[in-house]
Amino acid sequence: MKSILLLAAVAVATLLSSCNTVIGFGRDLRMMGDGVEKSANKVHGGHSDTDTSGAPVY
Repeated sequence: MKSILLLAAVAVATLLSSCNTVIGFGRDLRMMGDGVEKSANKVHGGHSDTDTSGAPVY
């Protein structure tokens, strides 16, 4: 019984930590995309100060 409880606790901890990792990865991709968009706007002479990515910020 204790081993099943321990296994369940380890599984929950793993799932919770991976969720934070995925959120962090999403933030990194969003920042990279914003940088690419700003660079493209500089090249083409346009500018955009609004955030149109639609990605949630936690």
